[in-house]
Parts: sequence; structure tokens; C-alpha cells
Amino acid sequence: MTDSDAENSETQAWLEFALKCEYINQRTIDDFKTDSEEVSKLLNYMIKKPNKIWLNLIYCQLKLITEN
Repeated sequence: MTDSDAENSETQAWLEFALKCEYINQRTIDDFKTDSEEVSKLLNYMIKKPNKIWLNLIYCQLKLITEN
């Protein structure tokens, strides 16, 4: 998860670079940054509460197994 968060941060830096080089416009960067910030929030939640995430995943897997 921390690697993913770092990659997300790097993506934000490359978006700024692309804007300064005029590869993308401000509206495009705003849209991507909004999405990137949401991803960052989700990743940070998963990093801070790993037990909750894993318990939910295990529960979902067990539910799928018992349904089939």
C-alpha cells in the first residue's frame, strides 16, 4: 500500500510537469488531481487500518466460497 501511495504521489508530480510543458490543460489536471487525491485518501485509510481491510477481504472470500 505504501508503494502504491508513493506511485500516486509521483503521478501528481508528473501531472504538474505535463501542465508546465503544456501537454495537458488545467481542467484535465484538475480532474486527474481530484481522482488522485481520492486514491490517496483510500490508500492512507488502508495503511492506517490494515486489520479492518483484511478482515473485510477474508469475510468476502468466505462468503463467496460458501455461496458456491
